[in-house]
Amino acid sequence: MISTISKEVFGELPDGQTADLYTLTNANGMTVNITNYGGIITKLTAPDKNGEWADVVLGFDSLPPYLNGHPFFGALVGRFGNRIAKGKFKLNGQEYNLPINNGPNALHGGLKGFDKVIWKTTEIKKDSTVGLELTYTSKDGEEGYPGNLAVKVTYTLSNDNALLIEYSATTDKPTIINLTNHSYFNLSGLKRDILNHEMMIKADSMVAVDSTLIPTGKLRAVEGTPFDFRKPTVVGAGIDKTEDEQIKNGKGYDHCWVINRGTDKGLMHFATVTEPESGRIMEAYTTEPGVQFYTGNFLDGNLKGKNATYTKRFGLCLETEHYPDSPNQPQFPTTELKPGETYSSATMYKFSAK
Repeated sequence: MISTISKEVFGELPDGQTADLYTLTNANGMTVNITNYGGIITKLTAPDKNGEWADVVLGFDSLPPYLNGHPFFGALVGRFGNRIAKGKFKLNGQEYNLPINNGPNALHGGLKGFDKVIWKTTEIKKDSTVGLELTYTSKDGEEGYPGNLAVKVTYTLSNDNALLIEYSATTDKPTIINLTNHSYFNLSGLKRDILNHEMMIKADSMVAVDSTLIPTGKLRAVEGTPFDFRKPTVVGAGIDKTEDEQIKNGKGYDHCWVINRGTDKGLMHFATVTEPESGRIMEAYTTEPGVQFYTGNFLDGNLKGKNATYTKRFGLCLETEHYPDSPNQPQFPTTELKPGETYSSATMYKFSAK
């Protein structure tokens, strides 16, 4: 079997634009479906310990549910993933105001972020990989952000059952950027919630947040807390320990872990997720300094997806990123992008079973 890529019409937007759906298939039969609307991963299959393939990401079979408001299932998030306090930040002495769309804060790029636009696409076919390149130019002032930002995201599916996501961007004016993918994974094959998944995150600390999930500015050691995933730990074990203020603030896990990078600047293994019953394993790699581990705490059963109702904690996210509210926290790694510089980031999710 050889790797293939195919394209079909996914649906039409209210403004008449067409959304297409691309199916990437590798030599093993693993498939990833991606639409040019929001760069959304709508489907991703992975084998279990018996070699049975099943879809392991939350999403929908058709376009309309994606247009009617959803919690960023599978989407490309930008210009700035995660939260910015009160929708304000300063750059070179000038204050910028962003739409408030999450309590008192700005979240995931605004009212019409990168998850709600049509991207230009180019199919990529190589000997052992198949991929889809998406490009979008975010105009100066779009959603309140400065600078014309030219963005390129490439999804590459390889024959070792790995999906690589590479991001790059340039700007003509100083701006901020924090791109990520917001896939919700469920390695049971969407059969049950994610509370029995086992998680390992290489992180000695996490970003402490207030009740609106904005960083306090302090990093908190995970040792002795429900946030210690340095050894494989069942997700449900500490998720409701609300006597821990951080668990209470996130209504479970909705926090940024500080990856133990050391001097490693490359694509580094930082997390492993295992679903014991199916035997499915997902290893995650990134070049980013942090990862937002989110456990679907706000899913409430109102959304019905692919053969499943998306109830509370039915999916988990590993959103690789710079820390939330970085533009207002000078001690955090910078998210500023200047003219002449190129933003680059990469994340990979690799699937196996045992």
